[in-house]
Amino acid sequence: MVLLILNTTHATRRSKIHTSMAATSPTPSILSFIETANSISQLHQAHAFMLKTGLFHNPFSASRLLTKATLLPISSPEVLSYALSVFTHIQQPNSYIYNTIIRAYSTSPFPQLALIIFLNMLNKVSPDKYTFTFVVKACATMENAKQGEQVHGLVTKIGLEEDVYVYNTLVHMYAKCGCFGVSRGMIDRLVEDDVIAWNALLSVYAERGLIEYARELFDEMPVKNVESWNFMVSGYVNVGLVDEARKVFDEMLVKDVVSWNVMVTGYTKADRFNEVLALFEDMLRAKVKPDDCTLVNVLAACAGVGSLSQGKWVHAFIERNGIEVHNFLATALVDMYCKCGCIEKGLEVFSGTLRKDISTWNAMIAGFSNHGYLDDALKTFNELIVDGIKPNEVTFVSILSTCSQGGLLSEGRRMFDLMINEYRIQPTLVHYGCMVDLLGRFGLLEEAEELVSKLPVKEASAIWESLLNASRSHNDVELAERIATKLLELDPRDSAGYVQLSNVLASMGRWGDVREVRRKMRNEGITKEPGCSMIEIDGVVHEFLAGEGIIL
Repeated sequence: MVLLILNTTHATRRSKIHTSMAATSPTPSILSFIETANSISQLHQAHAFMLKTGLFHNPFSASRLLTKATLLPISSPEVLSYALSVFTHIQQPNSYIYNTIIRAYSTSPFPQLALIIFLNMLNKVSPDKYTFTFVVKACATMENAKQGEQVHGLVTKIGLEEDVYVYNTLVHMYAKCGCFGVSRGMIDRLVEDDVIAWNALLSVYAERGLIEYARELFDEMPVKNVESWNFMVSGYVNVGLVDEARKVFDEMLVKDVVSWNVMVTGYTKADRFNEVLALFEDMLRAKVKPDDCTLVNVLAACAGVGSLSQGKWVHAFIERNGIEVHNFLATALVDMYCKCGCIEKGLEVFSGTLRKDISTWNAMIAGFSNHGYLDDALKTFNELIVDGIKPNEVTFVSILSTCSQGGLLSEGRRMFDLMINEYRIQPTLVHYGCMVDLLGRFGLLEEAEELVSKLPVKEASAIWESLLNASRSHNDVELAERIATKLLELDPRDSAGYVQLSNVLASMGRWGDVREVRRKMRNEGITKEPGCSMIEIDGVVHEFLAGEGIIL
């Protein structure tokens, strides 16, 4: 089917005079409009104008439209499909046009189309070194060593193996396909050491968590650049060895913004938010300008420790430096303000964001829900639907939680059904947990138990705890005891099972059994995890554990 489309070279016939005029005098204004376009609808407008004026038949103009379609900020199957449609209607595409569409698909979810287009190209236009670079990347994306070897053979036949870009891409491809020996062999055959080739193998080791192999290769490398160090730091971060990553980071003589971002991201993933904020201050003192990635992680840290003053400072930094707030950065700001208790400021950022993605909507809905503004959460969800945004599983977690908090039984059931049947989203444990909590509030314990029984017992312990609380609230002691015993059997080392069983037995007046449960806890060395509170004073976040006492 694709080959048939690609082989279609005829287009609507136009007069020779019209085509000739379009070919010799492209309109600068429409090309400028294409360069500044940031949505597919704007490209549709430009495309329509070019078809009407015949400008589309000018190879240069058509190539600009195609290039922009492949470089839109929002990459999606719809955008790629449009780019392919533009490509198939270009008469006699040159190598640049072929390379543009092959590059777009080489790292997309459909890399096999890059190979199909490449095969079509071989019958019409001679490929160049850029073509092979993108085609080899497609093989790497598919992790298909067999096709990669065939392309390698063609590269050798044409005489492009000596090209440094093609060669290094082949090194990376073999590594991505798991052919580490072949990849290393190509590095060893180099007459002159090339850090890019070494990095090609190192990056795959780091990406796959093969940290011992990565470290061995890193120590062996005759030459290193900042990317080499970044890959090593990233490798440690990927396997959760944040302290080891920090050691490598501190050894770096030269750091770029990526270096700082990798380390900041590592601390954020490990929930070590105070270290994120401290590192951010070091970054600013080092005169390294943070980018969106840095700011998103720092805002997540502010949200994690509830530091509103530091979050506001970051927001002011964004405004002072004229950084555009959209998508992920907007989401991070909304999330930070909501989690720090400043819902009004979160709404202000949300309303002022012109380019919102689903995560931005989710952050605002969750903010309303968590602060008890249940009507606003549902209203925002309805606005999302009206705007044509497709909700995802995170959206429905917030909405089902809203229904549970508000006791909206019929609305909760409707949303659960909408998620499954309308949007084809498979419920997760969190969705089931919201529904069990909602049903439990209304005393519909049998329906709730039937819902939980569909889930694997070991994975659903938290949901069973929710049902246990509901059964206790509605004085269904028999169900409560049965669930508490089941939780204890699932994880004998978890204090929650002992505490819940003890509470159930106490509510039944079985004090002898209560003492026995507590005695068993002491004998097993199991203690209840203490509660934790945090408070911000003068910009410093202090953490307190229950039972610590007051230190004056």
